[in-house]
Amino acid sequence: MSLSIIAAMDENQLIGNQGDMPWRLPSDLQHFKQITMGSPIIMGRKTFESLAQPLPGRTNIIMTKNKDYSAEGCLIVHSAIEILKKFLNKKEKEAFIIGGEEIYKLFLPYSNKLYLTMIENEFFGDTYFPNINWQNWEKVSEEKGKTDKNNPYLYSYQIYKRKNKISRSDLNETIS
Repeated sequence: MSLSIIAAMDENQLIGNQGDMPWRLPSDLQHFKQITMGSPIIMGRKTFESLAQPLPGRTNIIMTKNKDYSAEGCLIVHSAIEILKKFLNKKEKEAFIIGGEEIYKLFLPYSNKLYLTMIENEFFGDTYFPNINWQNWEKVSEEKGKTDKNNPYLYSYQIYKRKNKISRSDLNETIS
């Protein structure tokens, strides 16, 4: 299984404000659903609690330091190493890191692909995507999003692949 990150951000890499997204782009939510459907999704507790319920059609994995935390219909883990040990050799081709800030920061070094919605605007917020060393990544596709009355911002869907892919054996060394 390969780890990928999926995120939407503004021009300053802002991804959230007080547990919510600072913008409304229904087409991006559809894009997110299309990409992640059928795959495991990994998120932090705060991200999970910002959702109304587990996202259907996906294995919802919540990472939290709270050993007593539970959420119906979700798998609970307590460290990145635990996730790598449990899911590294699973049959799923790709698992998605869906946030928030700390989870992105933790898994960016282990991810081989970035699915980014880049919103051409600046918003106010308190949660940011971690800094990316773009020299390690190659843009493999970019598609402009359609603006309309429900999706009022200019945005694009961009996919990046890590230039030096992290192999399964690299990850096995990490968890040994």
